[in-house]
Amino acid sequence: MRARPSSSLPQHLSSAGATKHEVRLGRGHRLTDWNPEDTAAWEGGNNKIARRNLLCTMAGDHVAFSIWTLWSVMVLFMPASVYGFSASDKLLLGAVATLGGGCARIPYTMGIIAFGGRNWTTFSAFVLVIPTAGTIVLLANPGLPLWPYVVCAALTGLGGGNYAASLTNVNAFYPQRLKGTALAVNAGVGNLGVAVIQLVGLLVLATAGHEAPYWVCAVYLVLLTAIGIAAARFMDNLDHGGEPNHMRSILFERDTWVISLLYICTFGSWIGFSFAFGQVLEVNFLANGETAKHASLHAAQIAFVGPLLGSLARIYGGRLADRRGGSRVTLGVLGGMTLAAGMLVAISTVDGRDAGGTSAVMVGYVIGFMILFVLSGMGNGSVFKLIPSVYDARSRSLDAGEAQRRQWARAKSGSLIGICSAVGALGGVGISLALRESYLRSGTETSAYWLFLASYVIAAILTWVMYVRPPAAAPGVSKSALQPRSARV
Repeated sequence: MRARPSSSLPQHLSSAGATKHEVRLGRGHRLTDWNPEDTAAWEGGNNKIARRNLLCTMAGDHVAFSIWTLWSVMVLFMPASVYGFSASDKLLLGAVATLGGGCARIPYTMGIIAFGGRNWTTFSAFVLVIPTAGTIVLLANPGLPLWPYVVCAALTGLGGGNYAASLTNVNAFYPQRLKGTALAVNAGVGNLGVAVIQLVGLLVLATAGHEAPYWVCAVYLVLLTAIGIAAARFMDNLDHGGEPNHMRSILFERDTWVISLLYICTFGSWIGFSFAFGQVLEVNFLANGETAKHASLHAAQIAFVGPLLGSLARIYGGRLADRRGGSRVTLGVLGGMTLAAGMLVAISTVDGRDAGGTSAVMVGYVIGFMILFVLSGMGNGSVFKLIPSVYDARSRSLDAGEAQRRQWARAKSGSLIGICSAVGALGGVGISLALRESYLRSGTETSAYWLFLASYVIAAILTWVMYVRPPAAAPGVSKSALQPRSARV
């Protein structure tokens, strides 16, 4: 089916749903001449096509995120007395899963460019069946060495690859004025997969204890099958143009690495805390004298709230960035994250002096992490609004027609979304490794929190310098005549 201006849309494409379906099947579900900036065509039916693909993409992202963070739940079913793994071993599983997700993102972005959103979403859903089934086998056979668990955790990281690919696809489907909201909604609903799988794990823990972890995986085997079938049935393939070449070229651009660093601090913090928060809570509950079973249950009762709030905040962050500008929202988010990290440093220092811990200290930890979850979630949305805005502004200096300029900006921003989301996931690896090293060296998280605080300060300074600070006035030119950078991005 071809996406055309409304003046040339055949009548049957705007009314008869069955006819539209037959046409799509006849053309292999591939859309050509897609122009989301054509307002008449958008209102004449293209918005419905985009919405249908967005809904399927969101569902696929949601389940993929759940599989990516599967081991953050599974470690709660693995008491040291049965499996023989320490807290640092469990944090290693989270770090490996996060790293696997980061490494998969660029190949997955290239895959969706080469094969199309429908084909790639179908494939990526079915391939996640492998680590999900493998997790059942590992948990049913305690006493195995650590390395099979590490391999399985790395394969669950393929769920993180879905995220970058889906964002590139959504970016191409939606017009500039709606990108912030569309990307934030897709990512926010996808991010909710982290909270939902933790809720499923909590339900299993509360009803069957440590005896039936396979129910968590069984639920997702069914969901993965349903997502693969739905993607094949309802999604379309979109021509993404020359984005592979753009992906190579933007590796040498300053904006690529600055925005990637911002995403490391926002999304990287969110995904890293999602993996590690439950384990941090469990360690602290154990330090307060609780049994392993009760510590796991209490950790699960709290851990899902952070990812849930962060996922919802991402949607709001994208919408706020559409109104206020991605750069300003990102700067405010990083400032707030700096203060929250400082709060955790102070609480952890007090906790280190009082080895037994107190209820007040636990409440402080939970509040500090909840603030970080909400702000990092908002930052995820605002950074992804910043990306297409930067390239839209840069495209205005090109000596090209409107269509070429629009295609250049879309290809560049789609490629950068894939790259920075891959690099951003490394922030999650850093979170888990920093906490693991901090536990090994001192038995507390204090040094890790200091590292987080320093990272947020550096990112805030870069955001101000690169995207918010008004440019300096040239001699003889008034500052009022200059457009602030934040107005451009």
